[in-house]
Amino acid sequence: MFRLRLIVIATTMALAACSQQPNGAATSPAPTASTAVASSAAPAATAMTSNPFFSASTLPFQAPPFDKIKDADYQPAIEEGMKQQLAEIQKIADNPEAPTFENTYVAMEKSGVMLNRVMAVFGAVTGANTDDALQKVQENVAPELAAHQDAIYLDSKLFQRVEAVYNQRDTLKLDPESARLVEVVYKGFVHAGAKLSDADKAKLKDLNKEESTLSTEFTNKLLAATKDAALVVDDKAKLAGLSDAEMAAAEQAAKDRKLDGKYVLTLQNTTQQPELQDLSDRDTRKALFEASWNRAEKGDANDTRKTIERLAQIRAEQAKLLGFPNYAAWKLDDQMAKTPETAMAFMDKLAPAAVARAKKEAADIQAQIDKDQAALKQPGFKLEPWDWNYYAEQVRKAKYDLDEGQIKPYFELDNVLQNGVFYAANQLYGLTFKERHDIPVYQPDVRVFEVFDKDGKSLALFYCDYFKRDNKNGGAWMDNLVGQSKLLGTKPVIYNVANFAKPAAGQPALLSFDDVITMFHEFGHGLHGMFADEQYPTLSGTATARDFVEFPSQFNEHWASDPKVFANYAKNYKTGEPMPQALVDKMKKAGKFNSGYAMTELTAAALLDMNWHMLGADAPLQDADQFETAALKKDGIDLSYVPPRYRSSYFQHIWGNGYAAGYYAYLWTQMLADDAFVDFKDHGGLTRENGDRFRAMILSRGNTEELAKMYKDWRGQDPSIEPMLINRGLKDAPKK
Repeated sequence: MFRLRLIVIATTMALAACSQQPNGAATSPAPTASTAVASSAAPAATAMTSNPFFSASTLPFQAPPFDKIKDADYQPAIEEGMKQQLAEIQKIADNPEAPTFENTYVAMEKSGVMLNRVMAVFGAVTGANTDDALQKVQENVAPELAAHQDAIYLDSKLFQRVEAVYNQRDTLKLDPESARLVEVVYKGFVHAGAKLSDADKAKLKDLNKEESTLSTEFTNKLLAATKDAALVVDDKAKLAGLSDAEMAAAEQAAKDRKLDGKYVLTLQNTTQQPELQDLSDRDTRKALFEASWNRAEKGDANDTRKTIERLAQIRAEQAKLLGFPNYAAWKLDDQMAKTPETAMAFMDKLAPAAVARAKKEAADIQAQIDKDQAALKQPGFKLEPWDWNYYAEQVRKAKYDLDEGQIKPYFELDNVLQNGVFYAANQLYGLTFKERHDIPVYQPDVRVFEVFDKDGKSLALFYCDYFKRDNKNGGAWMDNLVGQSKLLGTKPVIYNVANFAKPAAGQPALLSFDDVITMFHEFGHGLHGMFADEQYPTLSGTATARDFVEFPSQFNEHWASDPKVFANYAKNYKTGEPMPQALVDKMKKAGKFNSGYAMTELTAAALLDMNWHMLGADAPLQDADQFETAALKKDGIDLSYVPPRYRSSYFQHIWGNGYAAGYYAYLWTQMLADDAFVDFKDHGGLTRENGDRFRAMILSRGNTEELAKMYKDWRGQDPSIEPMLINRGLKDAPKK
């Protein structure tokens, strides 16, 4: 996923959800706020010298000086950054000269340099390495940042200038990127409420402030709830089925919590947990599943249900003020799908086939359960969600003679990174990578690589932070520490974050193939950011619609299975020998195994998100659990043994990460990615010619033109859903 963050850039619309356009530099320093647009708010001299955010970093690419940054630096820098940007914006609004593209749009693009600098880093550490002090800062500044956004987008004098240039755009002889900027910025202001009456603006400001506060509250509650819900096991026998490495990791996790002699299974962000496929003790499986399912529904201080119920209500009220029937209609107005009805119709094509295939898979699993229980001369039982992964693995072994234990020794993390992820990028785009140990990081597990372009010139910095921690949000994501902009003279500093199990000391980090796919996915986002080649930060890199931004990442997943790439990284960590062809063939044969389950849990989550955000402002406050149950039943996707990938109460994507009414984007962009891969296969697959064309026409273009047109110009046709149905194992699935 592309991770969203609350960062203020005067002309972006993703602020409350979080845009990813921080500013920094590589060879030439970015202008500071005082040189870009003069600020009347000069900070105290002592603060300027002691706080590292008050000046541009002197490190390569203006990489953050994590060795100098303290928790206490963030809030003063954020507040000073807001003060500086408001002064810059005020100067633009009060300019006595007639509004022009340069003195309005370009001036806004140059504003907020200090604020963007600190918010880029703040977003990284609060997502991946937070603590009590940082969470307190989050809670303090969230409403301030929401008010700051409103002070810009709801400024009548500023909007008059924005609108004046927009109305003249056809006569200004702007280059295509500048013309796109005018369109995007103007629509962003209108979308944010710039045309509302003063009374409605006041109402919207109050709602925006409350939403920002509650979204931050949700994120912090969920982090604590997930940590507290980790399953503590006293008896090692209850963990039968786990590998030695997994057992050692559980023992180490217990020691880290001062629970010597016990074992701890920490939770990832999804409903299902990785250990469920290996644990042979059914009671332990049930306990682990229920720990995950109920993590944020314990009636304690970390229960999120009241928070999300009010968030849904607030969003419906925001949409009504802005002239939309519901929040989803407002959010999708500037997306590829355009309307929630289009998104729902798209998912309606997927759900019946996914459910039908899941039911067939469930029948196979139930048969395996019955067979196993009969062999043990034990009573049978009905398939439950905590049984699925364990018995699916048994079915896979029986059908394909394949299990994860055979595969993992060939997927050692560093080898996958260097000889898989990086190798594919080299073959397609000519990139090379050199690890750097002189760049400070925010946590010892983080690694930094300098990225060199096909001509040998330095292109970007890439940080990777792959291991799970209690103070890290769940899931995996990409973002910028420094964004690309020719206007500001900045080049990209990109990071990828994941939550892979950290091995015990001296043990290799062995991955499942799903983990391998995650690495390729997040690096696909990284390439989208690294190849950014835009003038304006608002249009740069991954600053695209939600239902486009996941396209490059899901497309990049395909290279994990490419025969040439796979052969280069799938090697035994002990011997260096490649994976035997017989095992490769088994993996291919089992490639679509369990696809009904995977598509059903994903589609269920996407439909759940859309149902929450299609509520009208007149709808009463919902009961989270009752609403979820009714929504899944209404959409015909309420299989007892296939719960949604995220329950409402821990659905961080939609309540905390800016994917509200946008989780369908993962399905929509699967369609784009699978259709795009057909084009690559038709033209020779893994070649530099294909890579260079994709880079030139997609990955380097950011949001510089209408995205459907961008795709069609590259592909030569509109995307088709057929490759997705085939690739995801749904083409031949029976209909309900």
